[in-house]
Amino acid sequence: MTTSPFDSYRPPEEGGRRRRRDRASLRGSSVAPQGPRRAGAARSWLTREGGGRREAPAVPDAEFSSYYGQPIVKPVPWDHKISAYLFVGGIAGVSGIVQAGAAATGNSVLQRNSRLTAMAAVGLSGIALVADLGRPERFLNMMRTVKLTSPMSVGTWILSAYAGFAGVTTGAEVLRLLPSRGPVPALTRVTDALGTPSTIGQAAFGAPLAAYTAVLLADTAHPVWHESRRQLPFVFVGSAALAAGGVQMVLTPTALAGPVRRLALLGVGTELLAMHRLEEHLTDLGIDEPVRTGTAGGRLRLARALAIGGGLGTLLAGRSRLVAIASGAALATASALTRMGIVEAGIESAKDPRYTVRVQRDRLERRRREGIVHDSSVTVR
Repeated sequence: MTTSPFDSYRPPEEGGRRRRRDRASLRGSSVAPQGPRRAGAARSWLTREGGGRREAPAVPDAEFSSYYGQPIVKPVPWDHKISAYLFVGGIAGVSGIVQAGAAATGNSVLQRNSRLTAMAAVGLSGIALVADLGRPERFLNMMRTVKLTSPMSVGTWILSAYAGFAGVTTGAEVLRLLPSRGPVPALTRVTDALGTPSTIGQAAFGAPLAAYTAVLLADTAHPVWHESRRQLPFVFVGSAALAAGGVQMVLTPTALAGPVRRLALLGVGTELLAMHRLEEHLTDLGIDEPVRTGTAGGRLRLARALAIGGGLGTLLAGRSRLVAIASGAALATASALTRMGIVEAGIESAKDPRYTVRVQRDRLERRRREGIVHDSSVTVR
């Protein structure tokens, strides 16, 4: 028997046994081995079918698959943490405006409640954002630069600046609840000196905090979000207003909650009108199915019913503390469901290529009708 350097790749005893078995099978068979058997033997040599110590193929067998029905846009990997971030961020933003109004009118109870609510909400908002990012240092990495063309970069700085002002105003409220001894008097003097600038700063960053998340969603390629870029900010601001008003209706005595009841009613009207315009616009484009059907559609319908019911209860909340609590809870729940429904509808619209292609074709035909045929976004007929 001859040997070669390649014999070292296979154990000699295993090869010998295999060759003896092959010779025995040939002697015991009156028919010569056919092509398929030789092909099978070759496959067993190239794969692990013949033994665990043989080499596996570097590339698996190719399988035909079609691009039809596959997503054109990659959906964002978001879950309930982002919905929670949008919800509590909206409450924090509008609560910052409420605390400034309460401070200007001398409503100390509403001022304290709204400041504590704002600080708790912005804290939860930061926790939800960091939990979605996966690692806390990723949030810090976003603060290394300021990129005005990036809603995420701008939103990170808005959230951070708001949290700084809210920390001062909330600290002032906490110090008022503590006994005046030890370092409390000195810290109180510091917060009193910074009180007015912090109150104004928190209110100034409150509105952008409530609205920037709508710009963040609309800046993506998800059809429902991008095509709703003109209506979505009004939906989010109205949703934040009714949620913040509802929370203060629960926390603040009825006699002192008149301003937030009016704010909640304004938020209900804004959200309902903006959502109606959003759905009509998507219907005209032929991509309204994600916001009308499925889980997202069910959440949005329930949110609409709770917003209407909570709004009607708000009209009667000035006479009953129980009605005020129930109405406020209904409004806050409606706001949370609206954020969840919008997020889910946008993700679903990215999973189905019909919505992406439909909008692109309509935009292409519109540009052709307008005579714009010489740029890169218009293909040859």
